[in-house]
Amino acid sequence: RYFIMVKIGNFFFHYRNILLPIFFLLLLVPSPDLFANPTNALLLGFGIVFIGQLVRFLTIGLVYIIRGGQNRRIHAEGLVTTGIFSHCRNPLYVGNICVAIGMGVASNSVIFFSFITPMILFIYITIVAAEENFLRNKFGESYDKYTSEVNRWFPSLNGITQTFKAHNFSWKRVLLKEYNSTYVNIALALMLIMKAQYHHPELYGNFKDQLPTFGIWFIGVTVVYLFVKVLKKTHTLVAD
Repeated sequence: RYFIMVKIGNFFFHYRNILLPIFFLLLLVPSPDLFANPTNALLLGFGIVFIGQLVRFLTIGLVYIIRGGQNRRIHAEGLVTTGIFSHCRNPLYVGNICVAIGMGVASNSVIFFSFITPMILFIYITIVAAEENFLRNKFGESYDKYTSEVNRWFPSLNGITQTFKAHNFSWKRVLLKEYNSTYVNIALALMLIMKAQYHHPELYGNFKDQLPTFGIWFIGVTVVYLFVKVLKKTHTLVAD
């Protein structure tokens, strides 16, 4: 059964950049409400998304991560065991899972939260199985030792203060590596707010009256995204 999970994980790793965006677009599909009050769904959901994005920021900001995939296949040049990786073996995936759960809650969609969110969780579980198989085959005993000391999913806070003291946090690296996913998350959040506004005018007022405000937010966020993209492409902004 383990090797079946590995095989499925390799498949999902290869096609994750296609499948996951499609799943997240289903956030906008009409569905019975998860919460009676959509504001509660938005606040709780975006809170969970913030936690997930924060975990990703901290992970990337503390330790430089060499590209984890090559030609859409699992790849690693070295075994990263420092920074947040010394407290959790898969902090970036933990962040992604929090984002997926948070978006599902914020969508206030029974369909998404009940069916799509578990599917996204399954995708990440199989990808981790495939990555662990790759790392164990490549790094052998050193990886086995690492897995015996650090949890796969649940971060341990033991020594977290020392971890922060031992590393210089790089906002430049966070900006360069996370600007794309952060932009997507903000755009999704704005669309979910618009969705709530559209379906509940009795709570938020006339949807058409709010469109100019949403348009300004979208334009503003997009301009910032494009600005950072240009800085990266022209090497004007370089990570520490």
